[in-house]
Amino acid sequence: MYTTTIVNRKERPNHLIVDDSSNDDNSVVELSQQKMDELQLFRGDTVMVKGKKRHETICIVLADDNCSNERIRMNHVVRNNLRVRPGDTVSVQACSDARYGKRITVLPIDDTVEGMTGNLFEVYLKPYFIEAYRPVKKGDTFITRTGMRAVEFKVIDTDPSPYCIVAPDTVIHCEGDPIKRKEEEALLNEIGYDDIGGVRKQLAEIKEIVELPLRHPQLFQTIGFKPLEGILLYGPPGTGKTLIARAIATETGAFFSLINGPEIISKSAGKSESNLRKAFEEAEKNSPAIIFIDELDAIAPKREKTHGETERRIVSQLLTLMDGLKQRSNVIVMAATSRPNAIDPALRRFGRFDREVDIGIPDSIGRLEILRIHTKKMKLSDDVDLVQIANETHGYVGADIASLCSEAVLQQIREKMDVIDLEDDTIDLKILYSLAVTQDNFRFALSRSKPSALRVTAVEIPTTTWQDIGGLESVKRELLELIQHPVAYPEKFLKYGMTPSRGILFYGPPGCGKTLLAKFIASECQANFIPVKGPKLLTMLSGESDSNVHDIFDKARQTAPCVLFFDDLDSIAKARSGSDGDGTADHVIHQILTEMDDMDPKKNVFIIGATNRPDVLDPAIFRSGRLDRLIYIPLPDEKSRVAILRAALRKSPVAEDVDINLLARVTNGFSGADLTAICQGACKSAIRESIEKEINRERERYRRGQTAIDADEFDLVPEIRRDHFEEAMKFARRSVSDNDIRKYEIFAQTLQQSRGFGSQFRFPDQQQQQPSQGTHRRQNNNDDLYNQTRIVSFE
Repeated sequence: MYTTTIVNRKERPNHLIVDDSSNDDNSVVELSQQKMDELQLFRGDTVMVKGKKRHETICIVLADDNCSNERIRMNHVVRNNLRVRPGDTVSVQACSDARYGKRITVLPIDDTVEGMTGNLFEVYLKPYFIEAYRPVKKGDTFITRTGMRAVEFKVIDTDPSPYCIVAPDTVIHCEGDPIKRKEEEALLNEIGYDDIGGVRKQLAEIKEIVELPLRHPQLFQTIGFKPLEGILLYGPPGTGKTLIARAIATETGAFFSLINGPEIISKSAGKSESNLRKAFEEAEKNSPAIIFIDELDAIAPKREKTHGETERRIVSQLLTLMDGLKQRSNVIVMAATSRPNAIDPALRRFGRFDREVDIGIPDSIGRLEILRIHTKKMKLSDDVDLVQIANETHGYVGADIASLCSEAVLQQIREKMDVIDLEDDTIDLKILYSLAVTQDNFRFALSRSKPSALRVTAVEIPTTTWQDIGGLESVKRELLELIQHPVAYPEKFLKYGMTPSRGILFYGPPGCGKTLLAKFIASECQANFIPVKGPKLLTMLSGESDSNVHDIFDKARQTAPCVLFFDDLDSIAKARSGSDGDGTADHVIHQILTEMDDMDPKKNVFIIGATNRPDVLDPAIFRSGRLDRLIYIPLPDEKSRVAILRAALRKSPVAEDVDINLLARVTNGFSGADLTAICQGACKSAIRESIEKEINRERERYRRGQTAIDADEFDLVPEIRRDHFEEAMKFARRSVSDNDIRKYEIFAQTLQQSRGFGSQFRFPDQQQQQPSQGTHRRQNNNDDLYNQTRIVSFE
């Protein structure tokens, strides 16, 4: 019988925070005397310092009275060897097995010895090593200085390996070609966990599945359970799936075998399967290892849907190889795809790809992390606000943010092109020092970029403002409460345990501003706006219309906060007929209702529908949780007509003799679109008059033989006068008749009566809680009244 042992969390007094040091010695780190006493270290001891990405080095430890107890000081050379920056955490421990070296091999970095002559050993290496017993480690770099010149060297090999202490009798070899700087930078720029942002939760899950078995396989052997051997990463392109796999391989020190899906496929019979077998065999020989298959859907599609025999054999071979992995082979198979549903189902069962992790589009916090990673080496101006940029990049993935930063840098360079002499081989230092990416550069980049996942969808951020919409003040206030409040005050809804409404239906006569209101909402809430034209969703192919609806809702979820606007909803959401036709329209409305029900309440996706035929819509779309807020957009009253006319003419030069209030009074029954048409007609009359006047003036000038224009002949911008509006009114017409208005009003009234209790509602007393027969009769009457609303016809 097993007994449970309580194990306390292990304290880590040897984990310290990195701080910068002014000491130029590349083989020294500094601790406080208190910390040295705590770790039982003495001045001059050799210590092992472990940093990130499994990098470590050995140094001599010294005491520094100015160093705090929880920090360790080191210069930039030691930090580069450890792949850390100030503020990162490293571990320190005594290195008791460091021995004197028999020989070491070092080579200089090419750009530090360019144009140099003489014996490097005598000038740089001998003085550096003769001064002290310096510890060195294979793969590290160090800098030596003589006078004004500094030379950087890299330790190629040590005996004993991988580290030793250089003593007076240690042989130092420095023969060979210098190391190219690009190769060294490639090593320094290895991908680690710090280079990945926006996937904290997913990365923690992946580390738990992958890193623990690779670094500590004894944990699973002791428990007696086989660790997971396969993990599938799926998500839109550019979210960092391949980057995560490379980072885990770097941090764990595991052998990394990359298999690009399309490169595996070969025309030769059996060659594709042979390539897969070689990759798995090589990984098992070099375990611990990670096999990463990129674009898995390219080599492992569903076998019942593929027509090629090669793809089927590859899938079968991959299944066999994954089942044939030995229990203690210490090999993890990772795969990535942007189309998980296209993969053969046999690969997604337990024992193969056991765990599936969604690497989705990052939220604003994730985008801020990615922005900081991409801008950590950029020179930024003081006005750059990364938080604001992160909030404005809805739907951007890591690759999009990298492209955004690149475009901002290019824009900064473009601004300096007028002072850069392209024919000169050098650039003035003042110009180089003045280069700094500004907030305006990022704003320009935002205007030029678009999320890669949404380039096939018409996504836009509208610029419609309050001033663009005349009238409808009460409607605009209600809309802001419905949509802006859940985004701005989520804690209020959480406190009261309420889920905000996610669906609104605008109905009313055509031309009254339903589409404009939807754009206004998206603009005020700083949300993406996806307009959907109903007829474009319908196709003749069976199932394609349903897929179109699913894709649109999926894009809206990815770009949240987002307003999904269905214009002319009656074209795709008519009442289901139940006929024996092709049923495409019925399938679409079924899919729309399903997507609405499956919408995650945590996603700020708002669905707005607009129609001028509410009588033909399917009743199921009105129920609670879908388009449950019905808002009637009536024809504008006189006050609203004044606001519409002012909004339409706010950028036009209007003469003083034009009375907007009078024009609003005489246009009773006109819709917003009708009023806008009147304003456009008046503007056209003014433009026509201005053109005719200009033509006559040219003719007169030509007749007089005059070439120059007199100062008094410059035509000022003509104003739109009263007679221009009178001309436009001759052709004005109402687009909505009185009969149509009565039908809309009847529909609105009957809908209110049939669905609501009315303004006189009060909770009944306890004595009146039992419903009477009259109450049932009134309820039945209300049901009949609601049924009557389906009879109202707008044809």
